[in-house]
Amino acid sequence: MAAAAASASQDELNQLERVFLRLGHAETDEQLQNIISKFLPPVLLKLSSTQEGVRKKVMELLVHLNKRIKSRPKIQLPVETLLVQYQDPAAVSFVTNFTIIYVKMGYPRLPVEKQCELAPTLLTAMEGKPQPQQDSLMHLLIPTLFHMKYPAESSKSASPFNLAEKPKTVQLLLDFMLDVLLMPYGYVLNESQSRQNSSSSQGSSSNSGGSSGIPQPPPGMSFYAAKRVIGDNPWTPEQLEQCKLGIVKFIEAEQVPELEAVLHLVIASSDTRHSVATAADLELKSKQSLIDWNNPAIINKMYKVYLGDIPLKTKEGAVLKPELKRDPVSTRVKLKIVPHLLRSRQAAETFPANIQVVYDGLFGTNTNSKLRTLSLQFVHHICITCPEIKIKPLGPMLLNGLTKLINEYKEDPKLLSMAYSAVGKLSSRMPHLFTKDIALVQQLFEALCKEEPETRLAIQEALSMMVGAYSTLEGAQRTLMEALVASYLIKPEVQVRQVAVKFASTVFPSDHIPSRYLLLLAAGDPREEVHGEAQRVLRCLPGRNKKESASKQMPSFPEMVYYIQEKASHRMKTPVKYMTGTTVLPFNPAAFGEIVLYLRMCLAHSAGVVPTSQSLADMQDHAPAIGRYIRTLMSSSQATASSCNKSGETNPVQIYIGLLQQLLAGVGGLPVMYCLLEAVSVYPEKLATKFVDKTEWIKSLMSSSKEEMRELAALFYSVVVSTVSGKELKSMVEQLIKATKDNHSPEVQHGSLLALGFTVGRYLAKKRVRMAEQHDLETDDDLLPEQEEVIRSATETIGSFLDSTSPLLAIAACTALGEIGRNGPLPIPSEGSGFTKLHLVESLLNRIPSSKETNKMKERAIQTLGYFPVGDGDFPHQKLLLQGLMDSVEAKQIELQFTIGEAITSAAIGTSSVAARDAWLVTEEEYIPPAGAKVNDVVPWVLDVILNKHIISPNPHVRQAACIWLLSLVRKLSTHVEVKSHLKEIQSAFVSVLSENDELSQDVASKGLGLVYDLGSEQDQQELVSTLVDTLRTGKRVKHEVSGETVVFQGGGLGKTPDGQGLSTYKELCSLASDLSQPDLVYKFMNLANHHAMWNSRKGAAFGFNVIATRAGEQLAPFLPQLVPRLYRYQFDPNLGIRQAMTSIWNALVTDKSMVDKYLKEILQDLIKNLTSNMWRVRESSCLALNDLLRGRPLDDVIDKLPEMWETLFRVQDDIKESVRKAAELALKTLSKVCVKMCDPAKGAAGQRTIAVLLPCLLDKGMMSPVTEVRALSINTLVKISKSAGAMLKPHAPKLIPALLESLSVLEPQVLNYLSLRATEQEKDAMDSARLSAAKSSPMMETINMCLQYLDVSVLGELVPRLCELIRSGVGLGTKGGCASVIVSLTTQCPQDLTPYSGKLMSALLSGLTDRNSVIQKSCAFAMGHLVRTSRDSSTEKLLQKLTAWYMEKEEPIYKTSCALTIHAIGRYSPDVLKNHAKEVLPLAFLGMHEIADEEKSEKEECNMWTEVWQENVPGSFGGIRLYLQELITITQKALQSQSWKMKAQGAIAMASIAKQTSSLVPPYLGMILSALVQGLAGRTWAGKEELLKAIACVVTASSTELEKSVPNQPTTNEILQAVLKECCKENLKYKIVAISCAADVLKATKEDRFQEFSDIVMPLIKKNSLESMGVRTTKAEDENEKERELQLESLLGAFESLGKAWPRNPDTQRCYRQEMCKLMCERLRLSTWKVQLGVLQSMNAFFQGLMLLEEEHADPEALAEILLETCQSITYSLENKTYSSVRTEALSVIELLLKKLEEGKQWESLTAECRRLLIESLATMETDNRPELQEKASVLKKTLESLE
Repeated sequence: MAAAAASASQDELNQLERVFLRLGHAETDEQLQNIISKFLPPVLLKLSSTQEGVRKKVMELLVHLNKRIKSRPKIQLPVETLLVQYQDPAAVSFVTNFTIIYVKMGYPRLPVEKQCELAPTLLTAMEGKPQPQQDSLMHLLIPTLFHMKYPAESSKSASPFNLAEKPKTVQLLLDFMLDVLLMPYGYVLNESQSRQNSSSSQGSSSNSGGSSGIPQPPPGMSFYAAKRVIGDNPWTPEQLEQCKLGIVKFIEAEQVPELEAVLHLVIASSDTRHSVATAADLELKSKQSLIDWNNPAIINKMYKVYLGDIPLKTKEGAVLKPELKRDPVSTRVKLKIVPHLLRSRQAAETFPANIQVVYDGLFGTNTNSKLRTLSLQFVHHICITCPEIKIKPLGPMLLNGLTKLINEYKEDPKLLSMAYSAVGKLSSRMPHLFTKDIALVQQLFEALCKEEPETRLAIQEALSMMVGAYSTLEGAQRTLMEALVASYLIKPEVQVRQVAVKFASTVFPSDHIPSRYLLLLAAGDPREEVHGEAQRVLRCLPGRNKKESASKQMPSFPEMVYYIQEKASHRMKTPVKYMTGTTVLPFNPAAFGEIVLYLRMCLAHSAGVVPTSQSLADMQDHAPAIGRYIRTLMSSSQATASSCNKSGETNPVQIYIGLLQQLLAGVGGLPVMYCLLEAVSVYPEKLATKFVDKTEWIKSLMSSSKEEMRELAALFYSVVVSTVSGKELKSMVEQLIKATKDNHSPEVQHGSLLALGFTVGRYLAKKRVRMAEQHDLETDDDLLPEQEEVIRSATETIGSFLDSTSPLLAIAACTALGEIGRNGPLPIPSEGSGFTKLHLVESLLNRIPSSKETNKMKERAIQTLGYFPVGDGDFPHQKLLLQGLMDSVEAKQIELQFTIGEAITSAAIGTSSVAARDAWLVTEEEYIPPAGAKVNDVVPWVLDVILNKHIISPNPHVRQAACIWLLSLVRKLSTHVEVKSHLKEIQSAFVSVLSENDELSQDVASKGLGLVYDLGSEQDQQELVSTLVDTLRTGKRVKHEVSGETVVFQGGGLGKTPDGQGLSTYKELCSLASDLSQPDLVYKFMNLANHHAMWNSRKGAAFGFNVIATRAGEQLAPFLPQLVPRLYRYQFDPNLGIRQAMTSIWNALVTDKSMVDKYLKEILQDLIKNLTSNMWRVRESSCLALNDLLRGRPLDDVIDKLPEMWETLFRVQDDIKESVRKAAELALKTLSKVCVKMCDPAKGAAGQRTIAVLLPCLLDKGMMSPVTEVRALSINTLVKISKSAGAMLKPHAPKLIPALLESLSVLEPQVLNYLSLRATEQEKDAMDSARLSAAKSSPMMETINMCLQYLDVSVLGELVPRLCELIRSGVGLGTKGGCASVIVSLTTQCPQDLTPYSGKLMSALLSGLTDRNSVIQKSCAFAMGHLVRTSRDSSTEKLLQKLTAWYMEKEEPIYKTSCALTIHAIGRYSPDVLKNHAKEVLPLAFLGMHEIADEEKSEKEECNMWTEVWQENVPGSFGGIRLYLQELITITQKALQSQSWKMKAQGAIAMASIAKQTSSLVPPYLGMILSALVQGLAGRTWAGKEELLKAIACVVTASSTELEKSVPNQPTTNEILQAVLKECCKENLKYKIVAISCAADVLKATKEDRFQEFSDIVMPLIKKNSLESMGVRTTKAEDENEKERELQLESLLGAFESLGKAWPRNPDTQRCYRQEMCKLMCERLRLSTWKVQLGVLQSMNAFFQGLMLLEEEHADPEALAEILLETCQSITYSLENKTYSSVRTEALSVIELLLKKLEEGKQWESLTAECRRLLIESLATMETDNRPELQEKASVLKKTLESLE
């Protein structure tokens, strides 16, 4: 051997020497290259030689070679061959280490094309190699990437790098590329120097390289990363640039997953070289829409690169080696990373990296202003997007950082602005952080005072945002805030005051008095932005129905008054008081005015009415309620005042009046005058008396330059005067009369005239009240005539001014006379000469048509005329007055006709008119006419005149006027019996005016119709509607007739009807109303269709029609929800005419742009309903309207309607008309976009709700639709929602998952079900398996799997019951199989969370286990096998008990199969669980192993499964039985007691198996088994009962020795035999055969002698089956006979065999039966078939084996000779049987036994010569047998016999 090795070594050396020689002879580069190409690879392989000499020689050769190669750069090396050699797995490391040296040397020398070709091989070669070698190969590869050519379309087949199957290599490559991109140009790693200086740098830990002397790596890199990028041959800056471009190009070509390469592009985009940065930027932009910036993988990588390896204090153990520790990236890279973090919601949530980036950007050592700005933007981003739970730990850190920045960094105002703004945003997200920190508010307020103007706006914004955080302040904190706000409200900076107002209005509740006071002061601020905001807050009125509660909306009036008084008193003593002329005020006029108005609002609010400070007319409506409150206040405070022993000054009302006086005296003003007038007028008895001594001051107000002021002052004066009487009254009136005659001052005259009128009016009113109350007037008797005289004089004085040349005084006189007439009878004569009532009426009537008079004069004249019958029940000229008013019609006096209408109404009703009331004390609604007043009601007459004369006048102006008067009557006297009883006539009158050409007439008539309708009872309304509809449709008119086609809207102004005719009559409006199934809407249509500008005028507004949309709140509220939707839809009608018509009505009705939003729900409901209308035009318009409605409108309020929209549009998508289908498709696409947008996580709760309502609809209706387009859109929408919603799907998983599971079956082609039903069992199984596999890989299942990722215990509680329900009641293979698959996934996704629900799932899966479909059954068993792993032990035990009960008690095969499948699955997938419950499972498995398999394959499979479970979980079968013997016996006993015969038999087989395998059972188990078996034998015969007998035979045979012992509860041998022999007597032949065999086995084992009984059973059986009877064959029923023959044959064979076994060792018994036995056997031997012969011979063998005659001690030569002769004569037949060798063989065995026994018993003499002859002859023939072994045996036996001769 050694010689051979030496020889081989020498050969190798010789070869190497030759190569050396050739190298030496190579003269040119070409020759050298050829030699190297040929010999370098094999030479390198020689390095693996075991011979030292060879290796040395190779090294010499390589040294020589290196020298020559290095000096010749153009020489090419065999790189390709070397790479193949390098990849050889068999190569030793020594060889590969040297091979890579030459690869590194040769690869860069290759042409670029060749390098590109080999680049993929380099990647492949690095798999599994050491790290340094991988780095070297990548260093070679990277420069090549720049030159690589990539296919235009990225496809895996065409890609040069097939990286999909090399995840590890991809990762290596990406890491290396990242390092290359991070590498700065021109960086030098000065390693040697650093090592020399390592000792000096050890003390410094600030060096990021650590204290080990490692050189400082470039930013973002570790020392190791820098070292490997530099490699052996560092790249020049130009080469590095090319490498980086190559990497960008490689990523562009999509050679690696986009997700993995995002960071590389971001890093590259920050490169200092323009070419690299531009290329990366372009690529990033192109992929922007594809990149998911919320992907945690991308974000975490960005953070890792940005921050480097920060050693966390919590992980001190896992410290990185210094050379592997990466530094943070440079500021340049950070500036590129942060903008991408700003796109990401995930980045804002990732803690602690987010806060580390913020602090690094704000306070890091290398930061700059740009990075600080970006970091602040990132703080904003965190504040906006970070969820509630995740922002909590960040809040304090962010706030600290921001406050630190604000305090320390003052250079950049823009940055400071952002910081302040961030503080504001943070406060809105985390108010609790700020609530306790009032110092921060102060700091910001101070900053607002001091900072630069450009920063102030941000601080102002921040403070505005912070306001909400302080709205819950209480106690000292609130007081502190009050002081703070108060101090900043007086600062010179307007922004500070603005924010202080904001704080005052928001931080404190609206009933907080100090803050309201501060706002009132602010309301007097000179700057509009401050006082405007304060006024807006103060005048924001509380809602009508909001009762005062714990948090009142406004302060209590008394409290507020006291507070103001206190502050006013204090201010009067300080320099802040306000001086105006000689007057000193506590507040400036603007603030004081606001204070007064606010006090009036508080007063109204405390009085229980809605306060308003806008309109004086509105304010007067509340006066009666305020009066009641003031009276209460006065009465309650009087008691207080008396107890306090103070004057009434403590009363809040007095203080209020005092403030009003103070302001009025100093500044004046109409609202203030009104407030004073109101306060005094509502309680004149108490309050007016205080002003009696101030009449001169009031008079000064009466001479004001403002007319309205004079009027209010005159009223005030009259109220004060009304409290005095007698001489004082007379004196005051006389003074006024005198003042009226002062020609020097028209203002004084005007004021005095009005005061005179108001005073006389109040006097008459009081007089009327006294008369009504029937008070005694005697006390004033002496003064009464004088007073009456003064009053008459005053009236006449006023009358004298009626004809004044001054319109002002004439109007005042008219007004004054009206006021007198309203309150009582005019104190002038009725008729006669001079100033009489008749003269007055005629004078006023004449002024109405006069062209000389102003409209104001005419109006006052008309009003005054209307008042006369109101105050005077006996007014003599009532009808004259009314007739005069009605006759005073002129053209173009529309407004005047409205005034006439009012006057006619008042004059017609007379004393019952509401005009008679005192407006300060009683509202219109509360007014009840005095009981004693004279009734002068002429309404019937007025109605008659209007209806029968004026309304049918030929003059259109008269008709128009009459219509207006009628409208006024109906409006004002709606409850009047005369109006109510003439509704039909009034309606007819209005209908007749509808045909007027004049728009206003039509409009008034249509509004009148609406009022008439509203007045009627339900029955009236029905009659009115039917009459109107009938009239309009038929064109009939009452009186002033108009044809049915009278044009109302000129030029078809309302468009066209659906049939294209002009919608130009009210008939069509009526049709429209009927179309809406609401005929009465025709009244409202009339109001809406042509709204006239008149209703916006003062007179029109009095009717309440001016803003029909507002009035709709009361009149049309029930109908608007129906009207608006229909009109909205009509705007999209395909018919142009209808579109225009309905747009016109729409514009009239919908004056408010928000109406669509207001009625969004109703519009949607109507559109959804009409989507399925039976008219295509309606369906199409509904689709188009829905499309318009959905776009650009927030649908948060109608999220619940989304499913209905989807479902209905799905139906319309299948419409018969194409234009409708297209409209539906358009609407569906819009709906899909809107829904996807609404499901965005940014939408928060609305997004959640949208998902909740959408999913069921899309799943149940969309995906299940028969229309392909609908299914496609549904699945597409669902996928988009699922992608965008992500974790938001979690709460909906309980609905989504079951629905998707159901869809698995529903979306499956139905033909598969049909095929499955028609297929064979085997085909069905194969097909169903394929179907289930397809379902599991469907998009629905993928969506389910995505949902499963987000499941946790919160969702499982809801999902599990649904899943259970689906398993139980789900229809379809896919659904049930999918359910099982989901359960399996759940056991791996959330095993701990699933534990509480496992029991329920088990219960559900149990139903699936019994499914008729075997594939479903297997799926459920598979799921159960996994589920037990997560379930509680108790649940598993219950399951196993259930399965055991099924197996033991249920007879249907399906239950047995399910048990086998489930236990087998548990054993395979949860073996630990099975081991824990082995005592329950394994006995069942053992029993299952012994199931009697029918012909069906499934039962054999079950047996195999049970066997597998048993074998895999026991230490050998014998060991298993020993281990679980007790349990096995218990279960087999239970099986024997089963009602099922098959189970009994199975139990018996199992028992037999136990007996066989344990070799011998011991008590008490033996007794238990035998008792059970013997008991089982009792009773009738049943199928399978044979197994009991076989088991008994087995047990007895195995344990015969134990049976000999007497043991309690153990059957004796006798009992067993008795039972078995009893079974032998059963009629069933098949059973009888087994019983006989069993009995024989028992007899044989126990050696009992029961031959007599036994033979009595068996012998007849043998005799019965004679040859003749067995040979009978008839043509009839041959098959049955054949079976019977076989059974008989079997019984015969069994009988003989049993006789042999039962043959006893008892001389007496043998003596009795030996002859008979022998004869029987011999007879059968001669006459039977070969099978019987064989059986007989075997029996004969047993017979002679036990025949005691053959033994010496029991010798009886004669008897034996007889038996032997009989035997020999018969056996010759068998010996000479030429056909069956088995018969011959058995016969030889018998003879052999006989001869052996005769030899042993020395009884050869009993074998007679005759016997010997017969035997020798037969044996002689056998010597020629064709079977050698028989020949040989026969020859031996023959020789034995011959030797006896």
